[in-house]
Amino acid sequence: MALLNDQQLHNLAMNIAGKDLESMGYEFLGVNSKIGKNPQFVAIKDSKLIFVLVRAIQYPDNPVFYDKALAEKVRDHGEKHKARTYYAGVGLANSLDYDLPIDSDQNYIVNYTGLIEIKP
Repeated sequence: MALLNDQQLHNLAMNIAGKDLESMGYEFLGVNSKIGKNPQFVAIKDSKLIFVLVRAIQYPDNPVFYDKALAEKVRDHGEKHKARTYYAGVGLANSLDYDLPIDSDQNYIVNYTGLIEIKP
C-alpha cells in the first residue's frame, strides 16, 4: 500500500486535464507541474492563448469550487499576455471507499467536468 502524496495527486490531475486539452486540439507552450507554480498549462489553439490552473481535489471537497483570489491573480497575469484563463478542478476519490485516501495499488474515481473560465 502506497498512499499518493500531494505532488503525485497533482500530477494525476495534470495528466487528466492535459489529456482533455489535447483532445480539444490545444498545443502546450508551457507546462509547470510543481505545486504552487501557476498556471500549470500555457496552451494555444487557433492563435488563441490560454492559461490553465489545475487542482487535484480530494473527496468530499467539490472540484468546481476554486480559490477566487488566486484565480483572479492568474487571470490578471493572463490578460497581460492576451490569454484567457481557465480552472480545471479534478476530483479524486478511492474507488473502494470514498473516505479512504487514494492509494497507488487501488483504483480511483475521477470527477472532472472540464474547464471553467475565470471571467472578470
